Amino acid sequence: MNQDQPRLAFLGIGLMGLPMCRRLLAAGYPLTVWNRSPGKTDELAEAGAVVAVTPAEAAAAADIVMLSLADTAAVEEVVFDSRGVAECGEGEGKLLVDFSSIEPGATRRFAATLAARNGMSWIDAPVSGGVTGAEAGTLAIMAGGEEADIERLRPVAACLSQRLTHMGPVGSGQVAKVCNQMIVSCNVLVLAEVMALARRAGIDAGRLPEALKGGFADSIPLQLVGPMMAQDRFEPVRWHVRTLLKDLDTAVGLSRSEGSPVPLTGLAAQLMRAHGAKGNLEADPATLIRLYLE
Repeated sequence: MNQDQPRLAFLGIGLMGLPMCRRLLAAGYPLTVWNRSPGKTDELAEAGAVVAVTPAEAAAAADIVMLSLADTAAVEEVVFDSRGVAECGEGEGKLLVDFSSIEPGATRRFAATLAARNGMSWIDAPVSGGVTGAEAGTLAIMAGGEEADIERLRPVAACLSQRLTHMGPVGSGQVAKVCNQMIVSCNVLVLAEVMALARRAGIDAGRLPEALKGGFADSIPLQLVGPMMAQDRFEPVRWHVRTLLKDLDTAVGLSRSEGSPVPLTGLAAQLMRAHGAKGNLEADPATLIRLYLE
């Protein structure tokens, strides 16, 4: 372990957090972890991580505090609860990096509140690339924050991502992630239509990803989700319908506040909500093909 490496804390050991923490430990970073369900930290503890009892305890032991949480409400609770990050003591010189995908406006409010309360700086750094990217260290990170803070994060981000792009001030990363999720969600929904139509028309839908590879219709979702849809293979769950629905709702809310129409995204949110209402919120988005086959 390099003594010059910053001490890290990671809060939220879920589908993304677990492989990201594995990579941080493999890179030799001193790591403290916390999760609402403590059992999810067992593997990391065996690999050398220190397990904290509260977010405040984890933050107190770290120079850079990283979050990977479900939504805006979860981030607010973990940071500002009575045992949250903001209660870690003196935060001057510490950096909070939020890998979660949450509302841009809330991000700006949280950053200002945290800075006023204990002096800690905030970077919103949502990621794209899914569990596969987290495992391989090839995530794309869209970051908002001060230039000096972004540069401080870059060496750590290098073992998690193929690229970190500074999008602008705090909140800018979340706006970029909203744009990303609009494209991804609409893509996955049209893939469900395509795969269902191909199957009903009598062709081998499983050959479409290979046939379209390298053309204008190609995409990472096509190559990852297309075969799953073609084969009705929905395990393992690599991401959740509820995540896409949450991000689509954020996009619709942002469009209203900015006065910028998003008709396709609005329709995508309705279709995603209808699918989730059938008991699919925790399912992989590959299950969206059921909308068109049932």
